[in-house]
Amino acid sequence: MTLSIDAMGGDNAPEMVIDGVETAAQQNPNLRFLLYGDETRLNEMLASHPAALAASEVRHAPDVIGSGDKVATALRAGRQSSMRLAINAVGDGEADAVVSAGNTGALMAMAKFVLKTLPGIDRPAIATYFPTMRSQTVMLDLGANVECDADNLLQFAVMGEVFARNVLGCEHPSVGILNVGAEDLKGNQEVRGAAELLQQTHLPIHFHGFVEGDDIAKGTVDVIVTDGFTGNVALKTAEGMASMFGYFLRSALTSSLLGKLGALIARPALLQFKKKFDPRLYNGAMFVGLNGICVKSHGGTDGTGFANAIGVAVNLVRNNFNEGIKEDCAQLLEDRDAAILSAEASDVDKPEAAAS
Repeated sequence: MTLSIDAMGGDNAPEMVIDGVETAAQQNPNLRFLLYGDETRLNEMLASHPAALAASEVRHAPDVIGSGDKVATALRAGRQSSMRLAINAVGDGEADAVVSAGNTGALMAMAKFVLKTLPGIDRPAIATYFPTMRSQTVMLDLGANVECDADNLLQFAVMGEVFARNVLGCEHPSVGILNVGAEDLKGNQEVRGAAELLQQTHLPIHFHGFVEGDDIAKGTVDVIVTDGFTGNVALKTAEGMASMFGYFLRSALTSSLLGKLGALIARPALLQFKKKFDPRLYNGAMFVGLNGICVKSHGGTDGTGFANAIGVAVNLVRNNFNEGIKEDCAQLLEDRDAAILSAEASDVDKPEAAAS
């Protein structure tokens, strides 16, 4: 398996990228990497990372897409950037997947331009998974599409269900649509329309119904579907609450001698708690719906987090993730064509009925 890596993307690139590649190469000896970036800097760093050096081929990229670069500028002026060349490797068939910690908007725009979308998918979405009280939950969209119609949400549900089966190993994932209430009449026209479409589809999707914000942490369903605006706000709110909870816990455990003694006694449990909420373990968001595997790493992660993002890409490739989406989308297209034919037949019958 060959992965193309945007070695210059991220807050601490290329150091954390090379650290991540080193870890991934040690864990997966059969992986091969195409590293795009400053050739001189990358070769210098690889000299002290033997596993990465043995598994990598460095390809010089003269330009870098900055975190503050506008999408239009990146598309127009970034053709020789490390990000664009890494994506091109997937489009040209040289690599099985691309991983980048760079500018999210630019990465999505470039990947969509180069790789295009899968048949039956109108818009790609950002999907990732995180821990819940029950197990783990996939959520999408997390920011790629601020406004979505019912068809978009239906497609997100299909892609999220495939993600849960391939990445999380759920045999029959349950799917819920994020709403302001669980009742059927709640929500706007888009979410109600998406729920109706999910109930009508011939795909074997276990549709739970509507879920609310507190169902995210409960793990009520395996897949949560929403538009990019709501999903991004929900994700950032959850991240902020986790940070605040950790801050208050540390303050309570260090504010007194008794608290410090309790922390010492509870140290094994606290370390287990910290590991459970370590964001590096869940690093790696998938741009689902593209005709190629593209994984976005958090820009501020370290080598451990980047290695986990590489791991997400590896799992998606090994489990033929896009083939699963293609199969389900073919059924969606059949359902859509059948609905159109039914509507046309109904329109033809109306004048005859009126005449009689």
